[in-house]
Amino acid sequence: MAQKTQTTTHKIKIKRGDLVKVIAGSSKGKQGKVLQILVDANRAIVEGANIVKKHTKPSAANPNGGIIEKEAAIHISNLALIDPKTGNTTRVGRKLNADGKIVRYAKKSGEEIK
Repeated sequence: MAQKTQTTTHKIKIKRGDLVKVIAGSSKGKQGKVLQILVDANRAIVEGANIVKKHTKPSAANPNGGIIEKEAAIHISNLALIDPKTGNTTRVGRKLNADGKIVRYAKKSGEEIK
């Protein structure tokens, strides 16, 4: 009987719409907004980072076909959130705010992340 391989999913602290910096890989140093989070694969698609060329066949949406450039997914471990106060990279923590609601905050400045 074949064994199933199981990937472990961690708590993803980056959300859609966050401003992040790529800290490893071919797009290292680039900043962009998170367009999509792929929870099962622990990956995110970042605007303007990890651009790949995709060869497409002619279709109704793209009548000529050809080569299009699009963003590919980057592993969450290669991204760092940008602190809204200082503009530097920071780790993300979670705490209860005054209303008793769990909010994310930047560990470097203590600033709450919207």
